[in-house]
Amino acid sequence: MSRVGVGVIGAGNISDQYLTNLTQFADVEVLMVADLILERAAAQAEKYGVPASGTVEELLARDDISIVVNITIPAEHAKVGQQIIAAGKHTWSEKPVATTAEDAQALLDAASAAGVRYATAPDTVLGAGIQTAIRAIARGDIGTPLTATTMFHVPGPDQWHPDPEFLYAQGAGPLFDIGPYYVTTLLHAFGSASRVQAASSKSRETRVIGSGPRAGTEFPVEVPTHHAALISFADGQSAQTTLSFQHALPRNGFVEINGSEGTIVLPDPNVFDGDSTLWTLGKDEPTTLEHKGSTWGRGTGVVEMARAIAEGRPERASGAVASHALDVMLGIRDAAESGQAVEIASRITKPEPLPEDFDPSAAVLTA
Repeated sequence: MSRVGVGVIGAGNISDQYLTNLTQFADVEVLMVADLILERAAAQAEKYGVPASGTVEELLARDDISIVVNITIPAEHAKVGQQIIAAGKHTWSEKPVATTAEDAQALLDAASAAGVRYATAPDTVLGAGIQTAIRAIARGDIGTPLTATTMFHVPGPDQWHPDPEFLYAQGAGPLFDIGPYYVTTLLHAFGSASRVQAASSKSRETRVIGSGPRAGTEFPVEVPTHHAALISFADGQSAQTTLSFQHALPRNGFVEINGSEGTIVLPDPNVFDGDSTLWTLGKDEPTTLEHKGSTWGRGTGVVEMARAIAEGRPERASGAVASHALDVMLGIRDAAESGQAVEIASRITKPEPLPEDFDPSAAVLTA
């Protein structure tokens, strides 16, 4: 089998991370970069040795491109995703899958009707750090999984980001910017969520840019900067989750899952590596579970999907999982606004853990 042709739509900052890795993976070949700003697409193509650049329409017209990586801005994910599906190509989209539940479901329905796959970030959940912990849970190291606690507490990106306004605008905030990493990890551990309760707050109506050429510029805060949620899962588990841009004491990257026989502390779900710590009832000292597997980074999910297509199995970072995660986050938003619990109607099949020897850089399809 030949390498799978890949096109990349979007030549912004995050394209560096994708192109660095995708151009080194043996099973895929990046053939073209497209962007609304043609000069930017050409620059990224030249930088990473990609043979062509141009418009979105030119990229989608190519028969040798099977998978399109959609790393446009979040507001354009659904629109561009529909274009990719209409061209008969598989999609890897950056998070979020869409900004509304209706748009997310429309993407899944269109992809199913067209017979193509629609997969979505974050693929950090496929990294060695989280997958080592997921395998430990699956083999029973903590007994029956029961509860989880996750925390992301920081002062806020206005302190370091040179243009942070979009992170405090509608559709953003810590819930939608950071939430996908934590919620997706919980879905891989527990499966479908069924109900959420939540509260939220906003510490300030305006923020001031703290760094860069626009330092000192004041801007409005449109969304809550703190959400605290209780998530119930279809199989009986529960999780307490807080996501905050208003803590002077940073405490982030915390994911703890408790079971009938022990507790496991996972690494930061926003990275691909990191060891886990296992506490077992009856033992005084914990065990360190060194991460085993791939730590390649963004683009891992593209290769995992390409292999899933070839093998006729579901991809692990599926659009269905991403859409369900969006339902959970929208539910948290709505529960906080209404003061009432919100039922989550959608369901997913819990993804299988990756094997330890999964390596996106290896020649599996082309061997």
